[in-house]
Amino acid sequence: MVRQLPKPHYQTIVIGGSAGSIDALAVLLSALPASLRASVLVVLHLPRNRPSLLCHIFQKRCALPLREAQDKEPIAPGTVYFAPPDYHLLVDAGPTLALSVDPPVHYSRPCIDVLFESAADAYGAQLIGIVLSGANQDGASGLAAMHAGGGLSIVQDPASAPVSTMPKAALQRTADSQVLSPQGIAALLVSLHAQGSL
Repeated sequence: MVRQLPKPHYQTIVIGGSAGSIDALAVLLSALPASLRASVLVVLHLPRNRPSLLCHIFQKRCALPLREAQDKEPIAPGTVYFAPPDYHLLVDAGPTLALSVDPPVHYSRPCIDVLFESAADAYGAQLIGIVLSGANQDGASGLAAMHAGGGLSIVQDPASAPVSTMPKAALQRTADSQVLSPQGIAALLVSLHAQGSL
């Protein structure tokens, strides 16, 4: 008889970043083990008129499969999804992915807040939200909504961020977030996985 593993406590990790976040994201993705059961949804602010190269950039560094999100695609465990350029990425019923061409928020499409708020509605306390380096306020209200729903909120230490505006804005809204360097965030995720929570 095949033994069924219990569902991990955290079903999904959402990550948002902008200017200066690529190096931090590389640290996080390269640390995730191939046996991770949570899904990972990523919004980075990207040029709207160029194809995204994120899957190509990170695939060699990440043990998990990487995909550019598709509309109405079921969210698979142990998979990393990137928001495509010029589309908001949301979590819909199912859970499935949804793409939207609604107006930019914080001058950004995709917008971190849009993803975080929809994921908070879908996952409640089974969600981890991570805000990385960036130059505007995006992610702050989404992380606050996620935290209010019982999720685990993590913010890149502004001292370690090339552009600290976004982490500082997130901390103003969610002051009791975990504040860690990229290496510290990676270590926390690995520890949660070792405990069976991811």
